[in-house]
Amino acid sequence: MSDPQDTQPTETASEGANGTAMNKELEAARAEAADLKDKYLRLRAEMDNFRKLQERRAQDRIKQEKKGLLLHVIEAIDDLERALAHQDVLDRDTLLGSLKHLHSQLNAMLQREGVVKLTSQGETFDPHLHEAVERVDSSGKPEGEIVQEMQKGYLYGDELLRPARVHVSSGEDAPQQ
Repeated sequence: MSDPQDTQPTETASEGANGTAMNKELEAARAEAADLKDKYLRLRAEMDNFRKLQERRAQDRIKQEKKGLLLHVIEAIDDLERALAHQDVLDRDTLLGSLKHLHSQLNAMLQREGVVKLTSQGETFDPHLHEAVERVDSSGKPEGEIVQEMQKGYLYGDELLRPARVHVSSGEDAPQQ
């Protein structure tokens, strides 16, 4: 029997040159692919680092905004503590004035932060803005009109922060006794 290697045709000079050229092209393509892979991995790492940096900056901004808001709350608490510390020596009107000042200070802080109070009294009940606590008989008021606000509602931008808790007219006259 003959060796299988002996049956293969021998390369000619032109086939050898073609094979060498193809090997060189293959090596060049492999080098280019490796280079492109390296560039891709570097770009991907840069994008990940950029995303992480942006997330850190956003978290820092949120933290700074919270600190500013908390400082305003602390100022209001300081005023309340001063009023409470002197409650024994202050007359009723002065203490009431301190409470009114604190109330306006807190409202101003909410306003600066973009919080808006809802006006409910006399408005038509809207389930997206109001929470009906009770339905009441109210002469002269149409059905669905808010006759009493139990707790104020607030908007933050376009979002409802807290619904107003209200009493709503049933549209019926109160029973005579």
